[in-house]
Parts: sequence; C-alpha cells; structure tokens
Amino acid sequence: MLPATKSHRFSLADVMPSSFSAVSGLANPLGLPPVDRVVVLVVDGLGATSLAASAGHARTLAPLLSPAATIGSRFPTTTASALATLTTGQPPGIHGLVGYTVFDAANDRVVNELNGWDDRLDPATWQRSRTLFETGVDAGIPSFVIGMERYRNSGFTRAVLRGAQYRSGATLADRFTEARAVLDEFDRCVLYVYVPELDQAGHAKGWQSPEWTAALEELDGAVRTFSQTLGNREGMLLTADHGMLDVPESSHVLFDTDPRLIDGIRHIAGEPRALQLHFEPDAGGALRERVIDHWRSVEGSRSWVVDRRQAVESGWFGAPVDDAVVPRIGDVIVAARKAIAYYDSRAKRGHQMIGQHGSWSLEESSVPLLRFGSFSQPASS
Repeated sequence: MLPATKSHRFSLADVMPSSFSAVSGLANPLGLPPVDRVVVLVVDGLGATSLAASAGHARTLAPLLSPAATIGSRFPTTTASALATLTTGQPPGIHGLVGYTVFDAANDRVVNELNGWDDRLDPATWQRSRTLFETGVDAGIPSFVIGMERYRNSGFTRAVLRGAQYRSGATLADRFTEARAVLDEFDRCVLYVYVPELDQAGHAKGWQSPEWTAALEELDGAVRTFSQTLGNREGMLLTADHGMLDVPESSHVLFDTDPRLIDGIRHIAGEPRALQLHFEPDAGGALRERVIDHWRSVEGSRSWVVDRRQAVESGWFGAPVDDAVVPRIGDVIVAARKAIAYYDSRAKRGHQMIGQHGSWSLEESSVPLLRFGSFSQPASS
C-alpha cells in the first residue's frame, strides 16, 4: 500500500494564495476574512506532532492546535520543495524543486537546492513557476520577506522568494520588530517572516532536546508579544514547511554496503529519509528491475520503494508533473516508513544529523496552521 497523497483538507499550497486573496477582499480556500495586511510566519521544522507533544513549553501556540488547525506539507517533506510550494501555490511536479538534492541532467550532476546554486543553475528558470509575490506585484500588493541577512542574495531566495522586497533581522526579536515596522508603513501588504532556529536545533540535537525546547519557548513568547500588536485589519498565519522525527545513529542504514542496492546507480539524490536514485544511462530494463526488486525485498518492510513511473502516477509530486521536471525525479525512490535514515558510507557529510525529515510520516508531513489577529475569528457569512 502506498501512502495517501492527500492526508489533510488543506496544504501549504493554500496558504499564500489565501493570504493574497484576503488582502484583495476575495474568497479564498482557507476562508480568511478581508484584511489590509497579512503576516505569514514560517517556522522551519515545526511539526504539528512535536508542537502537541511540547504543549507545556508553548502556552500560546499549543492551545490553538487542533485537527482543523493542521495542514499537510507535500512530498518530499523538505525545505526546498515545501517552501517553493508555499510561495508558488504549486506542487513540486510543477515548480520543479523535487528534493533537497536533485539530479541536474543538463550537467550530469546532483545539486543542492538550498545552497548549491552556481552559474550553471539559474534560479529564475530552475524554479519554473511565478511566485505569488510576483503576481501580488501585478495586483498592486507589496510583499516583503523578513529573514536573516545571509539569505538575502542566495540562489534559493532568488528562486522561491522573487518578487518580494527583502528585509533582514539577525534575531527572532529583530525580525518581529522589522515586521511591525513594515505593517505600520504600508496600507496593505503581505509579509513572509522566516524562523530557521527550530530546524537548526532539531537537526543538530533532535526535536526532543533542551536546545529545541528553548527555541520553541522563545518563539512562543515572541509570537504572544507580537500578536498583541496586530490591529483590526491585520491577520497572521503561523505554519511550517515540515516537521521532523529523531533518528539515532543506531538507526542509520548504510545502503551502499550491499552492492546489489547500488548496482548501476550513477547518482544518489534526495535525502536520508527520501532517497532518489538515478541509474546509469545505459542501464537496461532487467538491471533496473533487479535493483528495485532487491530494494523491496531488503527494505520493503520499513520503506516505500517505487520507481519514477509509480511515483508520478500516484501523485507523489502532485499531478500533473511537467515534462521538464520528470528527469529530476529519481528512477528509484526510497521513502522511509520507520524511524530510519539511509546513508552512503562513502559520503561522510551529514551523518551526525539527529532530527530528520523528507518522507511521508505524520511527524514529517503534518504542520500547524495557527491564526492570529483578524484571522482569529472565522469569516462572517
């Protein structure tokens, strides 16, 4: 049985379109009421399950969490793919960011879609969809991104945040201060405020660590303070790109130690909980079937193993998938079901990461959608 591709009524693809529609006074999927100014607070790595489990440390956020205040990320549950879906309103099969690392067929290489941009990978064309910030400009709605200064001119920023004006804040408090200043300056606008601190703590120490808990407590207090400043025509949505689960080193699977799992494999992309394997161009059908069958026989009890055709036809990357995007998707996809992570022992980077994401579990794919200010009350009929 393959996982259900739609586990929630709404997804990240509904958040930004609804926000811009609310500023335009239009009906929208989330039922947001008309407002003048919207803040979309994106907390990287804050899963709904981890927030619920940490309720005692989130006295502002946790009481707002409910099934109705929970939405779905999209596969793969990784930052590059999810944030592109958030800011374009399109699934990965359309916008083209189909993983943490992906196959660049034109240059026969694997590239990192967060920090691997170079002169052979153009953000303006590799991410194939117009952002909602760009369409907002057409509608006369100014939009702003508020993040850390070091992200201002990154390739990823130019791929998924183009069309918005960038303002920076070094700390969480700085970013909220800047957000309040923008709200006070403009009659109407949409703000995207980015919080990477929980994700960073989770990767390094795990979401159950004191460091992650401290970051959650800081966020909770900052949201409480900021939300009290929201005016009558100002609304805020808090969401996340993905959640995470903790995977100890004892649960790492060194897949390259079984030669039959990598026979004919030229490139390894994706990430530890959502591998995307690409065969050599001359790999024949029999070899491909043999490798996939061996993956299923060895790992099928704890992972979903599908070929590209199955993934596309099952809607893993949304439907339809653009023809230009298809080659970026792995010939074989291994998506973990259990709390494991797949590593190539020949590549030493990343083996110390504790908090993991990328696959289909609720811990990874279920994220909060919490409402503040004018969005706290349902739209009137």
